[in-house]
Amino acid sequence: MSTSAEQIDIWRGIASETQNLEFKEAGNQYDTRKLCRYCVAIANEGGGHLVLGIADKPPRAVVGSQAFPDTQDIAEKLFHWVGFRVDVEAVAHPEGRVVVFSIPARPKGTAYHHDGAYLMRSGEELVPMSEDQLRKIFAEGQPSWLENPSLKDVSAQDVVQLLDTQTFFDLMRLPYPTDQEGVLTRLLDERLIERTSAGFNILHIGAVLLAKNMRQFPDISRKAARVILYAGESKMQTVSDVTGEKGYAVGFAGLVQYVMGKLPQNEVIEGAIRKEVKLLPEVVVRELLANALIHQDFDMGGTSPVVEVFSNRVEISNPGEPIVPVERFIDGYQSRNERLADLMRRFGICEEKSSGIDRVIEAAELMQLPAPEFLTSHRRTIVVIHGPRSFREMNGSDRVRACFQHCVLQYVLRKQMTNQSLRERFGLPEGSSNTISQIITATMEQGLVKSDPNAPDSRRYARYIPAWA
Repeated sequence: MSTSAEQIDIWRGIASETQNLEFKEAGNQYDTRKLCRYCVAIANEGGGHLVLGIADKPPRAVVGSQAFPDTQDIAEKLFHWVGFRVDVEAVAHPEGRVVVFSIPARPKGTAYHHDGAYLMRSGEELVPMSEDQLRKIFAEGQPSWLENPSLKDVSAQDVVQLLDTQTFFDLMRLPYPTDQEGVLTRLLDERLIERTSAGFNILHIGAVLLAKNMRQFPDISRKAARVILYAGESKMQTVSDVTGEKGYAVGFAGLVQYVMGKLPQNEVIEGAIRKEVKLLPEVVVRELLANALIHQDFDMGGTSPVVEVFSNRVEISNPGEPIVPVERFIDGYQSRNERLADLMRRFGICEEKSSGIDRVIEAAELMQLPAPEFLTSHRRTIVVIHGPRSFREMNGSDRVRACFQHCVLQYVLRKQMTNQSLRERFGLPEGSSNTISQIITATMEQGLVKSDPNAPDSRRYARYIPAWA
């Protein structure tokens, strides 16, 4: 191991810290407990570097560190404390001494812990891994639930009777084969079924996507999407409660239209014309339904994606806690079911990577809806989309959330939030700049956004970026 001063400068130039790179000033010393915790967290995130002697905020000045003068000694102690080897070296940078800890990735199927805590990074914080995340790690190297058989040793005729192969080829924009063997070959190539000595296994992923009736597959019937309609703004009175039957891919268009049909109508006036519009635009419903289906934790039994329609909002939830922090839904992407996500993208059902959430936020801004809420509760991930609400009707939390999401969206689009851009997002007149400034200040005080360090030093021309940027 040999880290050069040039490599240090490359790291300093990275736009933001990553899960695999952490800077600390650590002028004279550094707490060994924190050191252990960071080593464990970075190892759990795939390995990387902890660098002492550099400010963690841009432009990341080299301040120099006198911590751990004996690098071999601290390396030996770390091995004793955390149970794995961390390489430690002191780099003589022209601007000061820098100490680099090179941390290996955890082995597959293993998670490291310190004082009983399995740690990971979440923004600037170190947090314990969730049960869902640990279960996924410990299952690494084993076939996922989606890759296991749902029905075993069925005939070729059973395959084409149980799966909607016609819709599959339509979604793939392929001509339907002239014989049954051609159909089976394509399903085999996509690993939706597998050949056995007695016939075929229909894998969970094939059944979940293509089942004509999910009830014919006992172990996936509880994975079907459920739509509940309530009479008002609470769950006091249920109007209808329906569970779907078709697989996610073959039934997606029908699911979207069913949910849209249950949405309340709102009366709006455009010019001199009064007309009825749905509570939410279809693009929002479509993208969030796709996300709920794709990103659920299939290892959790007895639970499914749920759509709850109220008179003033829609809540869409799926089993499992997110593997990306909710505050990074707009710009971050990581799927726990990558092959399922890939097939849904190829079917034209969802967008590439995380752009689906981007579209949801854009649509909310275009229609000047309250900002969506991304929540976790009881081992579920929940998205709340509120119906139209005037600026005056929005509370402080609504306004701060909208400010943060607008800032992130602008950043993703390679722009920066300004007072004017946020004012336009809320549909407010030019004389509202003071009100907008107050919202920006409140959002900054909550540590969600910050001033763009590259913007002119002028309040009039101030620009803002996410706090993590």
